[in-house]
Amino acid sequence: MFYKFAKTVVKIIFSLIFKIKVIGKENIPKNGPVIICSNHISNFDPPVVGITSPRDIHFMAKEELFEKSWLNKILTNVGAFPVKRGMRDRNALRNGLKLLEEGHTLGLFPEGTRSKDGEVKRGLAGAGFFAMRSNATVIPCAIIGTYKKFSPIKVVYGQPIEFKSMQTEKPNAQEVTDEIMDHIKRLLDENRSSMLR
Repeated sequence: MFYKFAKTVVKIIFSLIFKIKVIGKENIPKNGPVIICSNHISNFDPPVVGITSPRDIHFMAKEELFEKSWLNKILTNVGAFPVKRGMRDRNALRNGLKLLEEGHTLGLFPEGTRSKDGEVKRGLAGAGFFAMRSNATVIPCAIIGTYKKFSPIKVVYGQPIEFKSMQTEKPNAQEVTDEIMDHIKRLLDENRSSMLR
């Protein structure tokens, strides 16, 4: 109930500040485990993905955000869970896999930190780990815009990523993440030019 309430409030606020356009949300399966992987350009990215996705999303968020009690309560109530940056956090990996096993949607920003120039950086292996260790559908997402007041923000959900061609090569988690990031970059390249349309 809190998630739906928070989503409604954030959607109203953001609709007054930004001109958000959503493309491809029909690509997100209505049922079953899903991993949504997006580029990361701003702290506004998680709520923007959250309000534009037709499904509730459990985001993996940096551990520091949970240190403040009021923010910890909000994040926990909307289904987010902490991850330690710069190291292999086994507890976070277990939490993510458990959510996927239960058929939920996991939200990831594989780059691990915001891109200062808006260009896609190399993603961390965690996204590939979840893709390899679960039966989840992986959906690439591209966020395009500057988050300036009243400016357009485009959120593009791509088609599910097919990893069948990679299975015979037995890729490692980093190689799978690289494939995911390539899909995100292509979405960005294909939709930047039409930003003002």
